[in-house]
Amino acid sequence: MGTKFWHSILPRHVYIHPMSHSSHQHFDVAICGGGMVGITLAIALAREGLAVALIEKAAMLTQLEPSFDGRVSAIAEGSRRILDHIDAWEHMAPHAEPILDIRVSDGNAPFFLHYDHREVGDAPFGHIVENRYIRHALHSAAQLSNLTIIDSAALHEFKRDDVGVTLQLKGKEIRCRLLVAADGKQSEIRKLAGIKAAEWKYGQTAIVCTIAHRLPHHGLAQERFLPAGPFAVLPMRDNQSSLVWVEPDDRVGLYLELPEADFVQEIHERVGDYLGELRLASQRFSYSLSLMHAKSYIAPRLALIGDAAHAIHPIAGQGVNLGFRDVGVLTELIVDKFKLGLDIGSDEVLQHYQRWRRFDNIAMLAVTDGLNRLFSNNIPPIRLARGAGLWAVSKLPPLKRFFMRDAMGLTGDLPKLMKENS
Repeated sequence: MGTKFWHSILPRHVYIHPMSHSSHQHFDVAICGGGMVGITLAIALAREGLAVALIEKAAMLTQLEPSFDGRVSAIAEGSRRILDHIDAWEHMAPHAEPILDIRVSDGNAPFFLHYDHREVGDAPFGHIVENRYIRHALHSAAQLSNLTIIDSAALHEFKRDDVGVTLQLKGKEIRCRLLVAADGKQSEIRKLAGIKAAEWKYGQTAIVCTIAHRLPHHGLAQERFLPAGPFAVLPMRDNQSSLVWVEPDDRVGLYLELPEADFVQEIHERVGDYLGELRLASQRFSYSLSLMHAKSYIAPRLALIGDAAHAIHPIAGQGVNLGFRDVGVLTELIVDKFKLGLDIGSDEVLQHYQRWRRFDNIAMLAVTDGLNRLFSNNIPPIRLARGAGLWAVSKLPPLKRFFMRDAMGLTGDLPKLMKENS
């Protein structure tokens, strides 16, 4: 379906602000990258009264087409609070399935780890939402008079001085006090700023698809660690589940090219019988997996957020949640200065942002990378130790509760947008 179709079904208040005819535009903050994390920051700041420009090199409406992104996101409770605060959650809630239980197992080993949300309160661990619905919701929430969305606009260069940043777009010039890079793992802004990044490929690719099944999932999310890589079954609405199936790069093509019946049989062998009869309910998508971490999240008048700063293995489903937490922290620091009439792009703000976010991101990067390396093998002594570790965590209630709250995004120093009464 083309962009004209999405124009016809979007709410009337969703629109893309065109570039004005003036050769200069001035903003408090300019955000390069109109993905889920970038647009969330733009909305959060604009709602607090800042003049914000969101710059995207592609056409924004293409993000709303079903073929653009076949993935789902596990929106942790902490991230849900941010989305609720900016009035985006209400638009995606009808398409969100709560995660009530999590089961982690090591292949066919008898030991497994079970999390029940009732052990830490009434709220679910999070919700599974298709990325296309998240994007629709954020576009709906982006109708703000002081938020200018400039799409199909390539950034040629930017220059920084003591009081701001000048961005050169095609035939236009943008001026802001702070530039934020939200332009993904291969961030052009990060490269133009000369910020180095550590990166390596896992040699793995995630196959992503949706299955329909006869039996209900009851809000259970499963993650099985197999020698080839993790295999996750994530609950969706209407007796459907999303699969994230990781395989070595050299084997992925074989599975993607299988006839549908054979492909479904491969899924059934990994899922088992608890969902009953299965069928494929979407096309098959594939995404190469790699790790990336920027040497610095900041430079003069510049901050990196989301995948521009860090990209992790999807083994724990926390990638987008780290980006949303970046948004919560940076919003709080910028707004505090803005309300006092102080410099929102000062070195003090940027250094505080980096100190607040860096340890949390590095810790999650280390955990996900370590888990993938630990479980992606079939060596008997290691396999036995893994099973014993899962069993031990299940028998230590305080440690187990900590891991559950961590999965909900509710541990550590939370920004205001992630607190319950924000």
